Amino acid sequence: MSTQQTQAEQRGEHILAVFDTAFGELLAADPAAFRVKFRKMAASAFAFYRGTACLFYSDVERERSGGPYLDDRTSRVWIHGDLHAENFGTYMDANGRLIFNVNDFDEAYVGPFTWDLKRFAASVALIGYTKALSDEKITELVRTYAGAYRERIHALATGAKNDEVPPFTLETAEGPLLDALRDARSLTRFGLLDSMTEIRDFERRFTAGGGSIELDAATRYKVLAAFDGYLETLPESSLSRPDSYRVKDVVGRRGIGIGSAGLPSYNILLEGNSDALENDVVIYMKQGQTPAVSRHITDEQVRSYFRHEGHRTVISQRALQAHADPWLGWTELDGAGQLVAEVSPYAVDLDWSDIDDPVEIAAVVADLGRATATMHAAADDQSGHSLVPFSTERAIDAVIAADEDAFAELLVDFAHSYGARARADHQIFVDLFRNGRIPGL
Repeated sequence: MSTQQTQAEQRGEHILAVFDTAFGELLAADPAAFRVKFRKMAASAFAFYRGTACLFYSDVERERSGGPYLDDRTSRVWIHGDLHAENFGTYMDANGRLIFNVNDFDEAYVGPFTWDLKRFAASVALIGYTKALSDEKITELVRTYAGAYRERIHALATGAKNDEVPPFTLETAEGPLLDALRDARSLTRFGLLDSMTEIRDFERRFTAGGGSIELDAATRYKVLAAFDGYLETLPESSLSRPDSYRVKDVVGRRGIGIGSAGLPSYNILLEGNSDALENDVVIYMKQGQTPAVSRHITDEQVRSYFRHEGHRTVISQRALQAHADPWLGWTELDGAGQLVAEVSPYAVDLDWSDIDDPVEIAAVVADLGRATATMHAAADDQSGHSLVPFSTERAIDAVIAADEDAFAELLVDFAHSYGARARADHQIFVDLFRNGRIPGL
């Protein structure tokens, strides 16, 4: 056996060990869901990368202490945890504004800020590779991201006013970000309800089939009891009309995303902010997952801060996302923490499939760098959480300023090396999967 084959075999064993830690219990409970998840991951190196934050953090953990740009403060920033180029999109904020920003906070935690940046940079390398961009062009893109992040962090650290660093809205966004916001604006609550529900006996109910699972009486009772617990976690401003929370119907859902395989999930149909049938609201309740990054953070103050994974997800999202979804809350079901949020009619993910022009790609990457910096700056001493009791933007600005020139190069080097690592890992994974080497499948 050649050295290359031996290395691939060893790497394969490592991947299997990481998968067992991250997915073992869920996979054993629902192998069919993981066959679907793994087939999606097999489609491309980027899809594999999206589904393997667990592998990424096992690889970067070794620099947790003493890594470049990391000190006592910058190692303890609220981070997204799964920051890649496709985890951005639109949402309607609590003030009724359509915003383009980071989304999907299932993996959020407190840790080194550079881990978010590295995860994003490697995703740029992977997307660039699929679009046949040269290594030089990928280098330029990562430098563009690093530069935009650096510029926005510095602006925030030195007291930039809101009009100098506005969020991405219909008035301020450009290019594909504006396209996503316009797509979101064209969507309607009625369109979402029409796709999921029907009117029976003058009342709206969930439509049978299409991934919905009818619940037995005992399960329905447990879900409704958990829903009552969820109401207690909502901000006072969300509870202005008690009838909004009248439950009309409940169904089970199968986990459908790459990240949600094996996790129980439920949809609940509510009255909404008026008696009109077109204003009904669908919320989902799903079991919170253990974030991949948490397995590599040993700080007991961080680990003990959260009651359960549902609580962690919600607290993290409220910290990282200004004016978060007013329906966002948490509860417990069968002893497991649950995340509860609206199935939003206005959610549109950034679509990379038609972003091919290098100039346009660079403009998008720069905007995502600014969005990343704004997110990192949002969750600190101003956000009301004792876990990060200092100004994150000033702490990050200070460490970058100490070695300005090497900052972008750190991300460039990582993007190329880990992009190549992920492409090789993808091939190893596909061979493991198709040859029946993943235990339990």
